[in-house]
Amino acid sequence: MIDHVARTPSLREVIISGGDPLLLSDGLLEWLLVALQAIPHVEVLRIGSRAPVTLPMRVTRELAAMLQRHRPLWFNTQFNHAREITPESIQACERLLMAGIPVSNQSVLLKGINDDYETMRDLLIGLERISVRPYYLFQCEPVRGANHFRAEIRGGVEIMEKLRQNVSGLCLPRYVLDCPGGRGKIPLQHFLMPAEPVRKAGIEKHSFDKRDRMD
Repeated sequence: MIDHVARTPSLREVIISGGDPLLLSDGLLEWLLVALQAIPHVEVLRIGSRAPVTLPMRVTRELAAMLQRHRPLWFNTQFNHAREITPESIQACERLLMAGIPVSNQSVLLKGINDDYETMRDLLIGLERISVRPYYLFQCEPVRGANHFRAEIRGGVEIMEKLRQNVSGLCLPRYVLDCPGGRGKIPLQHFLMPAEPVRKAGIEKHSFDKRDRMD
């Protein structure tokens, strides 16, 4: 993996994700960070881990101090419900923040868990309160065994529109569909401009192609 990054000059950001990289030892994780930062064209590293939520005791003072040595380093975690914002998870995030590492959150819209306005509002406001920036809200992917968690996109769009009208911009994640096959993220949102002004302004509306339709 490190050899591939070194041979690909167009890669300026690298995400260490998984699995969960915080299940590695501090020594092995630091070895990866050192190796990647030694590549001249790698400017920024990111770590994606749910450990601050599910295993907050893993974020020790020693780990935070080690990660601090490898800034610029960004940390993404995944709170899906306000009940996950516990004293222990708050402490884990605080240790990262005090080490100068920005912490962002990527939630998944989950049917029966957080797919209503009040629940999502409580989560986002709770994250803002502990200085964790809501980054993405993902539409649940059509993966085997998870279909019962998939909420309707229309309902997710309605939740986001109500949030947009009632909470601070710091609380608002981007609601997206992460398309399979490396085709990137499609934003899911209401179009606020009427059709005629949009046409006259020469602005094209974005839409799904046939591969992205979800019934």
